[in-house]
Amino acid sequence: MRVFIGYVSMSGNTEDIATLLYDELNSLGCDVLMECLDTVDTEELLTYTGVLIGSYTWGDGDLPYEAEDFYEELGDKKLSGVMAGCFGSGDYDYPKFCAAVDIFASKLNENGAQVFDQLLKVELSPESTEQQMACKEFARSFYFWLKERNIQHVS
Repeated sequence: MRVFIGYVSMSGNTEDIATLLYDELNSLGCDVLMECLDTVDTEELLTYTGVLIGSYTWGDGDLPYEAEDFYEELGDKKLSGVMAGCFGSGDYDYPKFCAAVDIFASKLNENGAQVFDQLLKVELSPESTEQQMACKEFARSFYFWLKERNIQHVS
């Protein structure tokens, strides 16, 4: 199973989440590629079994500057058949906690992707054991969700 993890991270928090997801998916036997969203060609998304998009939230619920080009490149690109999930970091001190995660999930859904119904939202950095376990559980749940859909797709 090929999984792509694309993310943007300013302070390293979202990158830390992406790394936890990468490690867990890799341990499950997935072929995982992880890279920053600003280097991603959106056409590549169509070549993966699963796609995870991660972003921190800027200001009062905005996409960060580093994610805007990727978001715009998605435009109205047809993503039928793409199975995607979203994750990110945020800060409860702001009015729209992890809104970038919701923005990406909506965009992927609008473009025809099947979006995993669990969204991973982490306050700041995944430093606590509880936060790290939540990241690993999200990765495992995403893996089994992909596996289930691939079996249905092949049948």
